[in-house]
Amino acid sequence: MPSYIEVCEQAARAGAAVLVDWVGRFKIREKGPADLVTEADLAAQEAIKVVILTAFPDHDVLGEEDQAFQERKSEFRWVVDPLDGTTNYAHAVPHYCVSIALEHQGNLLAATIIDPNANECYLASAGEGAYLNGEPMRVSTASSVTQALVACGFPPNVRRSDREIQDFIRVLAVAQGIRRTGSAALNLAYVAAGRFDGFWARETKSWDVAAGALLVKEAGGIMTGIDGTAFSLDRPQFLAAATLPLHQEMLKLINADLP
Repeated sequence: MPSYIEVCEQAARAGAAVLVDWVGRFKIREKGPADLVTEADLAAQEAIKVVILTAFPDHDVLGEEDQAFQERKSEFRWVVDPLDGTTNYAHAVPHYCVSIALEHQGNLLAATIIDPNANECYLASAGEGAYLNGEPMRVSTASSVTQALVACGFPPNVRRSDREIQDFIRVLAVAQGIRRTGSAALNLAYVAAGRFDGFWARETKSWDVAAGALLVKEAGGIMTGIDGTAFSLDRPQFLAAATLPLHQEMLKLINADLP
């Protein structure tokens, strides 16, 4: 039987190949305001499911684009985002990825994020470290917001009065730099690789962050709920940071308006 990480990588590469093949020849339909889905999403998810279910036919697959696979029947669940960064993909912005993780009773066992444009493969297995194209990777040593390049996430329907805007302004005034890239999975991969020093989001789905959460952990970073409690895939509002001092400082900043 193939290992979990082998299947994870094979499935992600299968999905990425489909995305590359579909570039420039898909139609777009709306999932909601400012949130798109393409035929490429669906085709990539089908390719991913074939790889996973061929290797582990009794496992569950939680996929963003296939509600039929939402019901839980197994202790093992593959959490799949076939295309994270859909709006970028639809507009030919080369910043999107495939994100896959395997979860067992709340614990993440394996994760893969594939960025087909940069030809980068991020891998992690529980207790075995995190790797970028086969080389070990570690989070940065940034210990304060003033020396940190951080990323933030906004919901599709963000409004002027939303908490995310207030968070953004507070961190922007202090941080060395701030980015909103359009891909939560790649943001977390970048934290794990030491490119970003932190990343937070108040509105994501489990498939957006499952793989990235394991990458950050195995690369030595810290990821908690947005309020500092333990991170949970069932409530993926979170703050990821390279070091504990940076995490604590960011936590105070983004929750500064709370009692």
